[in-house]
Amino acid sequence: RDGDKMGFPVFPLQWTDPVTRDVSRGYREDGYFPEAVVNMLALLGWNEGAGSEKEIYTLQELIQVFDLEHVSKSGAKFNPDKTKWFNQQYLQLKSDAELASLFLPVLANEMKLSSDNKLISSAQAPRADLDFVAKVVGLIKERATFVSDFWDLGCYFFIAPTDYDEKAVKKAFKEDTGDLLKEVIAIIENIDDFRYEKVSEIVKSWITAKEIGFGKIMMPLRLSLVGSLQGPDVFEIAALIGKNETIKRIERVLTVL
Repeated sequence: RDGDKMGFPVFPLQWTDPVTRDVSRGYREDGYFPEAVVNMLALLGWNEGAGSEKEIYTLQELIQVFDLEHVSKSGAKFNPDKTKWFNQQYLQLKSDAELASLFLPVLANEMKLSSDNKLISSAQAPRADLDFVAKVVGLIKERATFVSDFWDLGCYFFIAPTDYDEKAVKKAFKEDTGDLLKEVIAIIENIDDFRYEKVSEIVKSWITAKEIGFGKIMMPLRLSLVGSLQGPDVFEIAALIGKNETIKRIERVLTVL
């Protein structure tokens, strides 16, 4: 980039895969961690030796163990999928608080781009604070490769769904679903301690006592909160977005479906 600014010819970084049409703009722009890229490059044609299968190295570890004698004489092959894997590994190693800090700018930008940019509370700040975002990240980071993935994986934590997956609706909503969800609302309204463990215990006990399949409740409940049948434990979601928001989302799905 500096060379380009100074007038030196620089090979363009942006490249479009002719098959997948994925656009590669540069590692930093695409969200790769510097340490993941360094780790990946170090293992291109090099191995620690002595039958080592270790793949994740800190920079300090690489400084200590890297030896030119263990560099392969054959040509190294770059693997884009493996590079993504390295980034995913480093993402998992980071704390929820650090990832939340990295995600906040992405979240702010996505909220501006959203057609419905109201957060799940009337005041935006409480639901965009670091502690709340860190809890969200902790629930969804296992499925993420890049920090930017957190929005696609967990936007419903910040914005209530307005659309519902058609296939999920057909699968989750039956003739008696509406009446059952109204009963769920009544149960939730009487839960004072709205922590995950308590909500999960009370609702599951009610399902068992009513002798109905868990899917008859869990699927439409998830659809109400998420807009699809994806995501982490539905009671983790409910506890995090809060009692009032949970009820509001169930009531909304009853009015539109």
